[in-house]
Amino acid sequence: MARAVRLNQVGGPEVIRLEQVEVGEPGPGEARVRHTYVAVNFIDIYFRTGRYPLPLPNGLGSDAVGVVEAIGPGVTDIKAGDRVGYLLGPQGAYSDVRVMPANVLIPLPDGVSDRAASTLMMKGMTAQYLFRQVYPLKGGETILYHAAAGGVGLIACQWARALGVTMIGTVSTDEKAAVARANGCAHTIVTSREDIARRVREITGGKGVPVVYDSVGKDTLMASLDSLQPRGTLVSNGTTSGPVVIDSQLLAVKGSLWVTRPAMVHYATPRAHMLDMAKELFDLVRAGKIAAEPRQTFALADAAEAHRALESRSTTGATVLVP
Repeated sequence: MARAVRLNQVGGPEVIRLEQVEVGEPGPGEARVRHTYVAVNFIDIYFRTGRYPLPLPNGLGSDAVGVVEAIGPGVTDIKAGDRVGYLLGPQGAYSDVRVMPANVLIPLPDGVSDRAASTLMMKGMTAQYLFRQVYPLKGGETILYHAAAGGVGLIACQWARALGVTMIGTVSTDEKAAVARANGCAHTIVTSREDIARRVREITGGKGVPVVYDSVGKDTLMASLDSLQPRGTLVSNGTTSGPVVIDSQLLAVKGSLWVTRPAMVHYATPRAHMLDMAKELFDLVRAGKIAAEPRQTFALADAAEAHRALESRSTTGATVLVP
């Protein structure tokens, strides 16, 4: 038997239930993984509340690291004893151990600890696909990045610095601004007391930025559009404040702007490409360009408290569960 978080209904953190479940042997193309760390991501809240529908009952969590205990028939590129992480596959990462498709498992290299990797799977790979694929940064650009002190944000700060990119990051407090700057964010905008678009224009000498990465959504939409140069790109990669609705005519009025809503699954597949993404990320970590450690740790049994902390905006960086 193993412990696993199960959702039998949607709602607040109180619907999270830790249950005893049977974990069998892996079948063809599968592996059984015992988790060492499980990441908590804002998308988990969307599933828990029903914003992103799931068939119920169901597990929760998409992102973890651990050790392979057993493999099923036909699995050739991982073996028992391998340290692995993952960010794709079915919900169910909030657990001690689980059986899952082997083709989503990413081997962890020497020099990258399980604890560090727990912040790198979804969050580090998100920074990779945003900065290297969705709107590829070459160095020398000035960009606007929302939620710069969040789990993805702190990795993005460091990646921007490594690329030679000037990052303007939005944060909610002065304390979070200090954390973002310490991680490489060149300029911070404290949204509780500063006008985002006005500050972006001041920093850029009136030009605006070529790209905005916006995981906040509804509350920052207009500020994001108003911060862009003509023919600039809004990368809408999250909606923590609510869904984004855009009148296409507005894009023309504000400078023939581009908008994209990317999803990880379309950038991290096929498997060979996912492994290349991970290699680029791990190489930066091992070179000392990106340092990643969870800033909040909860026991698996306290997953509901982890959700409350994340929803309250009281966290910085990555939050993880320890089985």
